[in-house]
Amino acid sequence: MKTALIVAFHFPPYGAGSGILRILKFCRYLPESDWQPVLLTASTRAYERTDPTLLKEVPPSLPVVRAFALDTQRHLSLRGRYSRLMALPDRWSSWLPAAVVKGAYLVRKKQVDVIVTTYPIATAVLIGFILHKLTSKPWVVDFRDSMTEDDYPRDALTRRVSRWVEKKAIQHASRLIFTARSTIEMYRKRYPSLSAEKCLLIPNGYDEEDFQLLPAPAKQQPGSKRCLQLLHLGVIYPSERDPRPFFRALSRLKKDGRVNSGELQINLRASGSEALYTEILRDLDIADLVHLLPAIPYPQALAEAAASDALLLFQAANCDHQIPAKAYEYLRLGKPILALTSQTGDTAALLKETGGATIVDLPDEQQIYGAIPELLRALRDGGHSIADPSVVRRYARRNQASALAQSLSAISQSEGTTWHREPESVAGSKSI
Repeated sequence: MKTALIVAFHFPPYGAGSGILRILKFCRYLPESDWQPVLLTASTRAYERTDPTLLKEVPPSLPVVRAFALDTQRHLSLRGRYSRLMALPDRWSSWLPAAVVKGAYLVRKKQVDVIVTTYPIATAVLIGFILHKLTSKPWVVDFRDSMTEDDYPRDALTRRVSRWVEKKAIQHASRLIFTARSTIEMYRKRYPSLSAEKCLLIPNGYDEEDFQLLPAPAKQQPGSKRCLQLLHLGVIYPSERDPRPFFRALSRLKKDGRVNSGELQINLRASGSEALYTEILRDLDIADLVHLLPAIPYPQALAEAAASDALLLFQAANCDHQIPAKAYEYLRLGKPILALTSQTGDTAALLKETGGATIVDLPDEQQIYGAIPELLRALRDGGHSIADPSVVRRYARRNQASALAQSLSAISQSEGTTWHREPESVAGSKSI
């Protein structure tokens, strides 16, 4: 069995998003393909929110090593202010020194064959680059989504530093992994020397085991006047997933007497930006229709989604080359989906491939106004389609881990895994 050192900031008990699931599931299923992962992550103090219940999801056989890290904004600011240089390429740059020391030690001790780093924390990618240069081990970067764009990150200095890190990955990594085809196309256009063979598509997905113990949804009689439940799980970014046209359409429907709180409840679970949205809901007089709910453990969130009548998805056109990770779990649940997204993006392409979704342009308030009553009518009549299970099964996490393992094996065979040298600063380290 070969060994992969995986550098990932987001890992249990991090509890502020579903980003942990991709790496967690890779770590669970890679051993089935003869790859043993070793996980290098940050100390838990760097996490804004933790969920200790997630620790039980970590495979017992997985070595997990944590390196000292702080959040510049929370730990190193004075009266809410801090130097920008202390937050480059991101707020967790303090993680880098200890992670490099521990990572280099692990490469030697665990006889690591390949180094894998995962975005969206740019510091993790920079750690991987330094370890690659120190050890000469092949390096794989799981970009997932784009690391930079013309206007992202918004801060110009942060964008320049992130673009520098990105270029190092393009130049030195053996493979670059993305979750959407259009992201690959964008990167190949940005970097003409980047070959198609160097880019690997591994979408996000779902783990079948997470769905096995969900209670069967209660059967509903068509035409029932019960209160319908619509649910969104996870963060709703004010820009990239702007819900205001949706809120305004609901407000108009309520004023026109076409929806009411006795027949429709919309739950936004762990949406973030609660203070902003609370004010908007109050001003539009729809706080009785739309409820902002706190985060709950992942299994409970899945159970809540399974009990809902339909699931909501938000994705703006400026994220056309991204697919929200939750989309795959929605599809596996076999629930109708109201997707507020552009018709031309990768999210819409996925939903058109699988079926089961009503797709409406996110900023089009008038179109949303017309679509919601039609959706509710189809839900009551039992006439809304659901995703094709045979298509959805392509996105099982076990299959994706197998694809990653095949790529790691090809890299280790073609490039070799001889230890280059032991850095003097690491020799004899007892910090682990």
